[in-house]
Amino acid sequence: MYPNRRTVIKNVLAGTAAAGAVGALSSFMPAENQMEAGELKNNINHSVCRWCYNDLSLDQLCATAKSIGLKGIDLVGPKDWPTLKKYDLDSPMCNGAEINLTDGFNDPQYHATLQKNYAAMIPLVAQAGYKNLICFSGSRRGKDDETGLANCVQGLQPLLELAAKHKVVLVMELLNSKIDHKDYQCDRTAWGVALAKKLGSENFKLLFDIYHMQIDEGDVIRTITDNHAYIAHYHAFGPDSSTDPCASNGPVSVGFPNFMADASGNASVTLKTDMSKIEGDKGAYINVHYASDPSVVPICAPVKLVKS
Repeated sequence: MYPNRRTVIKNVLAGTAAAGAVGALSSFMPAENQMEAGELKNNINHSVCRWCYNDLSLDQLCATAKSIGLKGIDLVGPKDWPTLKKYDLDSPMCNGAEINLTDGFNDPQYHATLQKNYAAMIPLVAQAGYKNLICFSGSRRGKDDETGLANCVQGLQPLLELAAKHKVVLVMELLNSKIDHKDYQCDRTAWGVALAKKLGSENFKLLFDIYHMQIDEGDVIRTITDNHAYIAHYHAFGPDSSTDPCASNGPVSVGFPNFMADASGNASVTLKTDMSKIEGDKGAYINVHYASDPSVVPICAPVKLVKS
């Protein structure tokens, strides 16, 4: 089973040695890509979202995150920042100024409240030494794309001078409207980028959630490549602890041809690779993603090695 960050964090809390988690991860990597335990390149700053670990105290989460090399905790507000600082952890995506996900900047009736909230929060983010502050479009409620864009510009524009003064970036999250957040307006990268262009400020960018955008638009890598200048932060989402990451009963893809599992959840596919890249059982699992349900990601599949 491919371990995810949730599993690693909870295993460490349960007393499993961190080195064991590193070993489990490395067993799925080609030998030439492995590093010595503890050797990190430090060119990617990993963090986790607070809400994903509500069954842990913030102190527990911070201590464990620090012990496995994470750099921060996302989506916490001012009352929790002192705890993060105690563990020398960043708050890469602050929250606390929003009303909620549905009542956002695309509706003028919420502008006064939102502008008051964000005007108060922006200096606090800067004083704490942080940079990014999340915001939301809100639900469409019958508004077309152009109306929603115009309303967001009207609501956000007055805050950008203050944000620039304090070197804070307002970051609007892209969320899927197909499954999890019905009617959410900022549900396409193109719409979010159009808003960023209309605002024309380095103090407004997007939070690109890979899980959400895979559901609503797909072609994630190309989209990120084409629009990374407008993206400040990324979220990725994997299976929760109740999901069997090796189960499959539908169409799946390995980034090559699609194939179908049978009624028992079994399937086989033949892929060719250079055997010199595989040493023993290293690389003996591949990540497989449901084509029809990206929320189950990744699942894993054993590989039978056959020399030909």
